[in-house]
Amino acid sequence: MTRTYAILAAIALAIVVGGTWFLTMGSKSGDQFAQCRASQVAGGAGAIGGSFELVNAKGETVTDKDVIKEPSLVYFGYTFCPDVCPMDTSRNAEAVDILTERGQSVTPVFISIDPDRDTPEVVGEFAENLHERMIALTGSPEQVKAASKAYKTYYKAQDKSDEFYLVDHSTFTYLVLPEQGFVEFFRRDVTPEQMADQVGCFLDKI
Repeated sequence: MTRTYAILAAIALAIVVGGTWFLTMGSKSGDQFAQCRASQVAGGAGAIGGSFELVNAKGETVTDKDVIKEPSLVYFGYTFCPDVCPMDTSRNAEAVDILTERGQSVTPVFISIDPDRDTPEVVGEFAENLHERMIALTGSPEQVKAASKAYKTYYKAQDKSDEFYLVDHSTFTYLVLPEQGFVEFFRRDVTPEQMADQVGCFLDKI
């Protein structure tokens, strides 16, 4: 991803990620997860996430209610991504395994932002190679755009006349809980162990 698009991706989330609140402020507001948050979202966590309708690896149309049945790590990327997506999703999968060893169950979710190439079969194979529990989703351009908009992510395909085109996109991973919805996001520099520790904190507070 070029530096320019990396900056644009950061700006996309900065629209909703405002100045950092101190955890004591979250505590005073009655936030049950105040001690777990490393970042805060302007307007509250409800500013990110929401309902979506996409297509799973079996070609079935599913909604967020069908997918987010337990704590989930949601990532928007694409299977042709040469390095960033494989690294991020592998990190997420490793964090899930660490949490499993600790007795906490979390589902890794991959949502494609390249619906022209990422068919259900393609995303299914991608997910299967990363983690046996990973849920892979794609959909029509309209469905993908709606899901991306809900999570305030950024993506822009380069020249599609080249069959090997790349897609510039934001690289945040979102922790989503079935009842509470979106509660936290993670940047690329977070390690599997750090992610597992922070996710575990949220799960302990449910």
